[in-house]
Amino acid sequence: MAQQLIGFIGAGNMATSLAGGMVAKGIRPARIWMSDPSKDRLDEVAQLHRVHVSADNRDVLSRVDVLVLAVKPQMMQEVCENLRDLIADRQPLVISIAAGITVANLKSWLGETPVVRSMPNTPSLVQAGATGLFAAAGVSDEQKAMAKEILGSVGLTFWFDEEKELDAVTAVSGSGPAYFFLLMESLIEAGKAQGLDAATARQMVLQTAWGAAQLAITSEVGPDALRQQVTSPGGTTAAALNVFEEAGFREQVQAAVAAARERSEELAG
Repeated sequence: MAQQLIGFIGAGNMATSLAGGMVAKGIRPARIWMSDPSKDRLDEVAQLHRVHVSADNRDVLSRVDVLVLAVKPQMMQEVCENLRDLIADRQPLVISIAAGITVANLKSWLGETPVVRSMPNTPSLVQAGATGLFAAAGVSDEQKAMAKEILGSVGLTFWFDEEKELDAVTAVSGSGPAYFFLLMESLIEAGKAQGLDAATARQMVLQTAWGAAQLAITSEVGPDALRQQVTSPGGTTAAALNVFEEAGFREQVQAAVAAARERSEELAG
């Protein structure tokens, strides 16, 4: 990333996770600036990551080459329009991590500047994220590499050629953690119903989920083969999976993801 300076507008959980991830990957804290209206939050971030902080968004923008917009979607228009004149002068690479804010939205509020839209997910908070990326016209290969390095500091990144593909990303990986949390929650409740105490049920379910994910990530075969390996004909796992199949589990997953994508498209206008 050469020696470009990176600024964050907003110092919430995702922004601070990205800053921490970059520092952990060897980017000097002195190259990172963060702004936020909360002095307490800025003090906390400065102490935690040793980055520069400012309560003034324009001050941060005036110092950096890459600007990460990490504010809530409902605040984005006001924040962007306040920076528009400086954007015109400095022409930074702008990276948005806000859900539902399109490139067209950003350009209408900021004016012309290189824009990358991203869709990270909450496991990014523990450097285990999956982030979809889309580069608008005019973003150079060098700038794409910068965006990949920043978002890649908290997990895997995936580039998409069409912005509309980010709606599918939102439905699969953006919302995806909630699907797994629901399954964990249900398994914990089922374990308790079968006589396990709450603490044991929780610990066993979380460890099983973590172990299954690690096995799927490191295995040379796909999840379907792994499922078959643990399913003996006529056994306990087969009995459970038959209940899922008869209840239309796969169809429900398809419908849920389709509903999430449809809602993402609605929010993006």
